Amino acid sequence: RQRQMEISLEPANMTRVQHFVLLGLSTRLSTRDALFAVFLALYLLTLLENTLIIYLICRHTELHKPMYFFLGNLSGLEMCYVSVTMPTLLVGLWTGPYRISFMTCMTQLFFFITLIGTECTLLAAMAYDRYVAICRPLHYPLLMRPQVCLGLALSSWLGGLLVSAAKTKCIASLTYCGPNVLNHFFCDVSPLLNLSCTHVALTELVDFISAIVIFCGTLLVALASYSAITMAVLRMPSAAARRKAFSTCASHLLVVGIFYSVALFIYARPRRIESVDLNKVLSVVYTVVTPMCNPVIYCLRNREVQAAFRRTLWWSR
Repeated sequence: RQRQMEISLEPANMTRVQHFVLLGLSTRLSTRDALFAVFLALYLLTLLENTLIIYLICRHTELHKPMYFFLGNLSGLEMCYVSVTMPTLLVGLWTGPYRISFMTCMTQLFFFITLIGTECTLLAAMAYDRYVAICRPLHYPLLMRPQVCLGLALSSWLGGLLVSAAKTKCIASLTYCGPNVLNHFFCDVSPLLNLSCTHVALTELVDFISAIVIFCGTLLVALASYSAITMAVLRMPSAAARRKAFSTCASHLLVVGIFYSVALFIYARPRRIESVDLNKVLSVVYTVVTPMCNPVIYCLRNREVQAAFRRTLWWSR
């Protein structure tokens, strides 16, 4: 009975962590300066690329189509995405390990989960758009009318917000009594769960259910859409038509493959399996590299976007 009383009183004697220490991407002084310059350049390039995409889509009426509407949303999301994680990455490279308050950490976590959930749903909506365009072209103006596109985009953002609110509330309610060192460059789910000194079964259950709903649900929608697209394209009699149809989907399929592969590898594994350095490298892929590459993969190789860009340059002369 005395041992039970000690166990029951133990949480009351714990000192709740008021801040965390982010170790950052690298602790080596010899590489931090070079990495800071590289990632600062990547951050500015990402903002420039995505701002250009949004401007071109808003400025040119020939780009006022469902596909470009979703691409504009994706570009705005990518700008928010890098602006949530990149500042702490850059500060860590500039100053080394540094302290971040508990509230700031939870705020960053909330926005990060919101954006990653929104991107999953948005990628599924874009896959559905390509399915309707290729498999049901006669019904495309009706099925992808502006009201439907706006509803899909709003649902993506709202879904991300709701999932993030539930997950962040569970993680913030846990007790963190030390150590308070996060071997990461931003506040992510797995490192925070590993630092908790209380029972995390409910939080892990919420995390697992949200992963099933958001990651697996949207992935199934994307896979089903592209399976139907593949079968429809293979039935086309003309080789030129098949090439054109595949070219409109190849870029999206590439982005979906990279994004889901990395995200599922990081978030679908058991919590106690740790590979911190690998996690940080993979986190760089989908928080830094993917937002920078998406505009090039999606838009800047697209003939309509290239034509709009050339006209913009011509008018500016």
